[in-house]
Amino acid sequence: MTGTAGQLYGDCLDALTGLVATLDDQQLRTRVPATPRWDVRTVVAHLAGGSSDLASGRTDGAPGPNWTARHVAERSAIPLPHLIDELRSHQGQMAVIADTTTPSLPWDISVHLSDLYEALGLGEPDESSWLPVLEAASDRLLSGLPVRIQAGAAAWGAGPEIVELSAYELYRSLFSRRSRAQMRAWGAPQLDDEALAAMCAFGPREDDQPVPSSVASST
Repeated sequence: MTGTAGQLYGDCLDALTGLVATLDDQQLRTRVPATPRWDVRTVVAHLAGGSSDLASGRTDGAPGPNWTARHVAERSAIPLPHLIDELRSHQGQMAVIADTTTPSLPWDISVHLSDLYEALGLGEPDESSWLPVLEAASDRLLSGLPVRIQAGAAAWGAGPEIVELSAYELYRSLFSRRSRAQMRAWGAPQLDDEALAAMCAFGPREDDQPVPSSVASST
């Protein structure tokens, strides 16, 4: 990962807060296919709640669904500007946690930022917000693949068959943002259900996800 995990968290937070500040009420109520029970505003509430919980040590059940549901529900009536202020108030602490413990914080905000871009039909975010995550996570998730996956100059796995993907599409797939059907459409029968599940950080999903047109035309 180029730079530090804390720097990546800050960059993604800048991009996220800059994006949501431009949205109207209808856009904030847009359903997010990657997290289909949530709209755009709820994704921001989750990120704000998660940062506050980590900053205060209120982590019982984290990162499970009950923990997430609790801090989202607590913010159901909080105005968006206050959620942004809450996120910003914990930025320094989150950067320290990201640098000293686990990269999951910048990975989480990076993935959710891309969720919002796809939900709103904005294409893909700047690669500075997601390429470092792909570079950091790919070896862990792609070791032992029965095919060779090529994304730009980088490649993972082994075998006679080569699957060529854009780096962005691979990033989204690794973080469970593409369905089994979308991944099978790569045309690699060696990637059976077990192999596909092993590639996905949060397990396989069955609901197709929106693919930016720039990505769809290049894969």
